[in-house]
Amino acid sequence: MQDSNMNRTERFKLRIDTDRLMEKLNELAKYGARTDGGCNRLAFTSADGIGRNCVLSWMEELGLEVRIDGIGNVVALKPGQNTGPPVMIGSHIDTVATGGRYDGNLGVLAGLEVINSLNLAGITPYRPIAVAFFSNEEGCRVAPDMMGSLVYAGGLPLKDAQESITNDGKQVADELQRIGYLGDAPSPGEQPYAYIELHIEQGPILENEGYTIGAVTGVQGISWREISVEGEANHAGTCPMALRHDAGFVAGEITSFVRRLTKEIGGTQVGTVGSIQLKPNQINVIPHYGALTIDLRNTDEALLSKAENRLDEFLAQIAHSEGVKTHTRQIARFKPVDFNPQIVALVENIAVSLGNNVRRLPAGAGHDAQMLARICPSGMIFTPSARGISHNPSEHTTVEDIERGANVLLQVVLALSETKEIALSRN
Repeated sequence: MQDSNMNRTERFKLRIDTDRLMEKLNELAKYGARTDGGCNRLAFTSADGIGRNCVLSWMEELGLEVRIDGIGNVVALKPGQNTGPPVMIGSHIDTVATGGRYDGNLGVLAGLEVINSLNLAGITPYRPIAVAFFSNEEGCRVAPDMMGSLVYAGGLPLKDAQESITNDGKQVADELQRIGYLGDAPSPGEQPYAYIELHIEQGPILENEGYTIGAVTGVQGISWREISVEGEANHAGTCPMALRHDAGFVAGEITSFVRRLTKEIGGTQVGTVGSIQLKPNQINVIPHYGALTIDLRNTDEALLSKAENRLDEFLAQIAHSEGVKTHTRQIARFKPVDFNPQIVALVENIAVSLGNNVRRLPAGAGHDAQMLARICPSGMIFTPSARGISHNPSEHTTVEDIERGANVLLQVVLALSETKEIALSRN
């Protein structure tokens, strides 16, 4: 590859091939495809393995040097004129069971299209560029979410991640071996010069307010818990209400409390009970056991801690009043993250220069970028989500918005990789 003689003005006119990007998005969506148009490609499943093979083949077609680590993170490198740390583009290709085709996938495949565009233009940037997809970002089959990027950043020991057990009773290392992605690249991974992630917003703000690009300021804190309730099974018809130790009722009261708690704290506080299980799960038997998951999030660490404390107080109160026992298991806990202000400003300025209407906003969902922010300057670019819907087969982002986001990504990567003067401070 010869260095291009294109000057900065000419390089700013460089654009990705939108048709090629859409073809790849549609091709990847075939692996784990649902009959309703969505995608079910849970981490470390056979569908995940086939999807990985597809993306890996595209990386190899671009002539990239591919490395796979012990948790299945895949990093593909395009050399630069300099041999220092790369500018990394990344995201994930695993989905939730009821997922769409854009969440995570857009960031990875747009990253490959950035490389493709540079290759076709004959550009070898000053810094190397890496495109990565991280394992188990969703955390649906095995906690925690962002598992792969957390291992990459050194926040979770590789051995602990490999020995984790999925919700269908499989060990992660065994599943990686089975699908062919138990690699040997070092963990933690190489510290990038900078990290940038293109992602759909997964919320309604950009669309509702008429913005075409989001310059993401950070990611809100996340607290995942599993609550179990031990009561007493009894006959639904003969046991008086005052004598019941009803685990089902307690699970319902906890669910209602989570909603009341979000209103009490207000602001950016959100809370969700996403899963409830009751035993013996029969119509005429008072449940003796209940298990539910609670997802609390806030952009403010102090308020997130307050929400957790209020939940603990309520659990103690309801256990006493109903004569049951409750147990809490922390599944995941991440503090809010602020992205590098220089990258946030760079995204904003480039997006405006490309004719976009830009809004700064925090991310409501967890992302791999929040883990990479532990080890290098990081940032994100958001494109609008139709009706704010994600984790749903109806998830959609228009071709025009995908094109805008991918071209902002291209120019941000060029700026980060070619400008020797940028000295990005760590958070």
